[in-house]
Amino acid sequence: MTTDIAIARSVALRPIAQIADALGIPDDAVEPYGRFKAKVSLDWLQAQRETGRRGKLVLVTAINPTPAGEGKTTTSVGLADALNLTGRKTVLALREPSLGPCFGTKGGATGGGRAQVAPMEDINLHFTGDFHAITAAHNLLAAMIDNHIHWGNALQIDVRRVVWRRVLDMNDRALRDIVQSIGGVANGFPRESGFDITVASEVMAILCLSEDLADMERRLGDIVVAYTRDRSPVTARDLKADGAMAVLLAEAIKPNLVQTLEGNPAFLHGGPFANIAHGCNSVIATRAALALGDYVVTEAGFGADLGAEKFFDIKCRQAGLSPDAVVIVATVRALKMNGGVAKGDLGAEDVEAVRRGAVNLVRHIENIRQFGVPAVVAINHFHTDSEAEIAVVHEAASAHGARAILCRHWADGGAGATKLADAVADLCDTHAANFAPLYGDELSLFDKIDTVARRIYRAEHAVAEPSVLAQLKRWEDAGYGHLPVCLAKTQYSFSSDPALLGAPTGHIVPVREVRLAAGAGFVVAICGEIMTMPGLPRVPAAEAIRLDADGLIEGLF
Repeated sequence: MTTDIAIARSVALRPIAQIADALGIPDDAVEPYGRFKAKVSLDWLQAQRETGRRGKLVLVTAINPTPAGEGKTTTSVGLADALNLTGRKTVLALREPSLGPCFGTKGGATGGGRAQVAPMEDINLHFTGDFHAITAAHNLLAAMIDNHIHWGNALQIDVRRVVWRRVLDMNDRALRDIVQSIGGVANGFPRESGFDITVASEVMAILCLSEDLADMERRLGDIVVAYTRDRSPVTARDLKADGAMAVLLAEAIKPNLVQTLEGNPAFLHGGPFANIAHGCNSVIATRAALALGDYVVTEAGFGADLGAEKFFDIKCRQAGLSPDAVVIVATVRALKMNGGVAKGDLGAEDVEAVRRGAVNLVRHIENIRQFGVPAVVAINHFHTDSEAEIAVVHEAASAHGARAILCRHWADGGAGATKLADAVADLCDTHAANFAPLYGDELSLFDKIDTVARRIYRAEHAVAEPSVLAQLKRWEDAGYGHLPVCLAKTQYSFSSDPALLGAPTGHIVPVREVRLAAGAGFVVAICGEIMTMPGLPRVPAAEAIRLDADGLIEGLF
């Protein structure tokens, strides 16, 4: 089978200036990064936003991920290409990939087959340097905390209550928990700390949720990095770090413009994971796309229990966005895995396994309905799918009020998703969404966590140790009680147990730790055994990635 990277290289890309010109972006608002990627001026984009023009906003989400694959990004690209192919001016707004998964298990995040964004190698690796800038800004703040303590600690930071860890855009389990500053007086005060992956950084979340440069600098200043002995918060603004951090992010905050293999425009900007962060691309890129296109296709990471919930309850709440339609991506293969079939046996027809696994799809359909947004199911086709298996997916969706459409965009690009494009356009144009977040600002922080656990995960309830509940109460007393919550849990299950597939009910969601992201504007609840610094698998993808004799990359997928 032809690889994604080979397919991407077989397509002659258009110069990025042509992509920009087709969107009406003038030359002086385009900042090229080579021939096929560019950043776009914030001032010009702000002027477009002020015109009041707004396209229709379509969210692509999915069932819970499995090793069999679902294809949200592939479907997002295929849908955007299909909408453009059918005469509807459409712009993509997606996240940037993280290096961690590229060299770990998941691989890249540019789509697949004929439904990709390009240049594939650049996007999956260093791209325009946004993640490096975020990493640098985050770690500058960490260095300034330790430096402040070393030179007298005028802010009276309690070294036992420094909550700002360091980050790295790589999977590295050895850095999850560390002891730092050992080696003598000159190296500072020893203490326990650790690393998270860059996509879990609050700085990443801030960049993705900021309105503009000024809003970003304000949010950076609001970051709570530590507490004093009397538990008073110490912020990045107190350390006078916010200005320098904003300088490091001044280019990164500009959205990146690229193209699909069919030459359609795509903004790729930001990249928080949805299992440990809020899982959505930047507000700036989404609003840019809405100002320039009649339809905007965006995605939220992992299953709808994570990415879609956070898109609705965090991103849309903060940015005042109102989605018009949702696409729920499913594959026969993934539903069979939810029905108990091992990955090695997925090639054999098993209609009953699809029927058993379809409860996962049904749960997501029901959950999306709670937000008041109409949905359609996209069946991302694999060549091993049988007609009988596909029919079961159609039946399950139809029985719960959603239309399912078979899509072949991986093989055929936009032409393979025109029926999906027509269905999505019909939802946007004729079915008025009645969007509302799941919970109100007035609920307590733990009640918000419990609401998500009960209504989205279908748990009996959430539980937390008294120390966690006390911390939430202190934050409420300090004025943070109105914030939404961001639950960090396994992506593989509605529960906190990755082995519990299908549509479990009655389980308990244990909250083991909470973190305040005051600058980003939410509270993170870490559930079960989820890690904010992933590890590499037994056989990491990095083992197969290399340069060939012609200097071309091999093994990237």
